[in-house]
Amino acid sequence: MPRTIAAQIVEQLIAAGVTKVHGVVGDSLNSITDEIRQSKKIEWIHYRHEEAAAFAAGAEAQLTGKLAVCAGSCGPGNMHLINGLYDAHRSMAPVLAIAAQIPSTEIGTSYFQETRPESLFRECSHYCETVASARQMPRVLQSAMQHAIGLGGVAVIALSGDVAMQHVEDNGLEHSLLVSRPSIRPSDAELQKLADLINQSEKVTLLCGRGCAGAHDELIALGDRIYSPMVHALRGKEFVEYDNPYDVGMTGLIGFSSGYHAMEHSDLVIMLGTDFPYKDWYPSRAKIVQVDIRAERLGRRCNIAMGLVGDVQDTLHCLLPFLQQRHDRSFLDKCVAHYRNSRESLEKHAIGKADAKPIHPEYLTHLINELADPDAIFTADVGEPTVWAARYLRMKKEQRLLGSFNHGSMASAMPQAIGAQLTYPGRQVISLSGDGGFSMMMGDILTIVQYNLPVKIVVFNNSSLGFVAMEMKVAGLPPYGTDLKNPDFARMAEAIGMKGIRVENPGNVREALEKAFTHDGPVLIDAVVNPSVLVMPPKIEFSQAKGFGMYALKQVFNGNGKEVWDTLTSNFLD
Repeated sequence: MPRTIAAQIVEQLIAAGVTKVHGVVGDSLNSITDEIRQSKKIEWIHYRHEEAAAFAAGAEAQLTGKLAVCAGSCGPGNMHLINGLYDAHRSMAPVLAIAAQIPSTEIGTSYFQETRPESLFRECSHYCETVASARQMPRVLQSAMQHAIGLGGVAVIALSGDVAMQHVEDNGLEHSLLVSRPSIRPSDAELQKLADLINQSEKVTLLCGRGCAGAHDELIALGDRIYSPMVHALRGKEFVEYDNPYDVGMTGLIGFSSGYHAMEHSDLVIMLGTDFPYKDWYPSRAKIVQVDIRAERLGRRCNIAMGLVGDVQDTLHCLLPFLQQRHDRSFLDKCVAHYRNSRESLEKHAIGKADAKPIHPEYLTHLINELADPDAIFTADVGEPTVWAARYLRMKKEQRLLGSFNHGSMASAMPQAIGAQLTYPGRQVISLSGDGGFSMMMGDILTIVQYNLPVKIVVFNNSSLGFVAMEMKVAGLPPYGTDLKNPDFARMAEAIGMKGIRVENPGNVREALEKAFTHDGPVLIDAVVNPSVLVMPPKIEFSQAKGFGMYALKQVFNGNGKEVWDTLTSNFLD
């Protein structure tokens, strides 16, 4: 029986297991949204801004590993999706975007709201095609979904509203979405070569990324066999850190000194499922081996002795029989002791700020970690909230941590929290939002209220773009253009119908969090935190120290000595 393209799209999405479409309605999408309205198996989630819809879809896809869908109307509507789609694509989150187009008869005439979706989305997708005729269906949509799932990332289909109303004849081409997880691992010869390299090396360190998802048991077995400390990249934190006696923390600007030293003092570093981008943090002398399921990533960050294509779980499972049992664990013990000392120092610092005013963000995050549910989902804004999440959230097996960790976009935490809460309505979702990031996408707090999502939004309110200000200080520059004049976010939340709690006194932080976390509904916690706290990297270059000294001198000479004193007392004088 003939059906419209719009009906065909909705039927195929349902068959692929899609239960919701994130977006903002518009006339060029009317036929599709009306089909969703009539369906009992799929729901339209209405946002205030399409960027939030794309971030939410990306969060859903990252949490489930299944296809998520977002949509935008013609021109500016679908253009607003692009930032969230870039984030999803770089996070390898399987997302399908439906980009509506102007009437097909007007394409190429500089018509009202005319854009070129195929050009716009090409750089942030594996597949981007226009449906111009019913004869292309269902093949184009089928191919788009297969690309998103099979390659991990974004696929985009564009179509005009009038084309969506064309009728599709039954051509026998429709079939179920084909999803399989093939076993991909290096050959036995390559594994033997890697095993020989490991067996001959005295100090082996693993650098573990997101590709270690699902491989926790294999990682522990490898640690048992070769006594290797495990450093994790930020995206590997949620999959590596929990229940792991070999974990020695993160490396990089926001990591632990123990993570940096474990890599720097090793003979061999094995990168497992990570595309860690910061070349200055790679070891200066150790040989490096990289294992990644994507061949194009091998060796693009550093000089590698070996590059192996394979899924981490499958590769480690097949590698273990080739490895000799190691008996000397002195390097591991030294690295673990260093990590324990680093961790204890951080925790001591956070607890030591329990009475310090203004509230120290380290103490706030320490308490969030302590009070969160064992299966909580955290989302973190880029900048200081990501730093505090990386250092003070100690992940448990069932917990998840999302953020714009590859794309680095501000304002991701709250919309990702929306997607997470819609996906898992019974789980606790906590957004660690910077005041700059939160205010950038603040309109979609109304989406949380409209759907009564019990998201807990913790706003780290330092009235500043704090991480940017720190970067300026390190470069020897006084912060400029980073100050924010914020409202009372808690009162604002109350005005729009959700519970708001403002906390300024560190003695009230625990009570505020407990009240928020037990409240049956959405809550915004406006935590006024110290703007002078520094994010200190585990490896400080002379140029950074020199730059900070130059900043301090300039501020004193310009009559801003109080700011320098506040920075010193907040960070160095306990």
